[in-house]
Amino acid sequence: MAPKEFILDTSAILTLIEDENGADRVEEIIRDDQAVIPWMVLLEVHYISHQERGKAEADRRYALLKQLPCEILWQNDEPIVLTAAAFKAQHRLSLADSVIAAFARSRDAILLHKDPEFEALSEVIELEALPYKSARPTA
Repeated sequence: MAPKEFILDTSAILTLIEDENGADRVEEIIRDDQAVIPWMVLLEVHYISHQERGKAEADRRYALLKQLPCEILWQNDEPIVLTAAAFKAQHRLSLADSVIAAFARSRDAILLHKDPEFEALSEVIELEALPYKSARPTA
């Protein structure tokens, strides 16, 4: 029996890029050839990087992601659209999170993330949470 695939959420990719707590787990999944990245993650990593670090860094990160030994899911189909719409309507997820979760559901994959918003889907999608960022103490 083949090991289960992991859909990498944007938060998992940014954990790897920023070498945050949990980056070793993301590396392990990629190294074990179990990682799948939906197109929406590439879009989010690019625009977030562009906003925070400039276009050159966003382009560099995008190019590096495309070189990872991961399958990239470029195509949507009607079941992805309808599943994402249901997730968005029923669980108040962001559009991007709804689409990423729909890919996980369609592939019967584990969604690797660092986003507490996904916990609302724990009964319909298998989740693996990376360590959440701790809240900063108030002064």
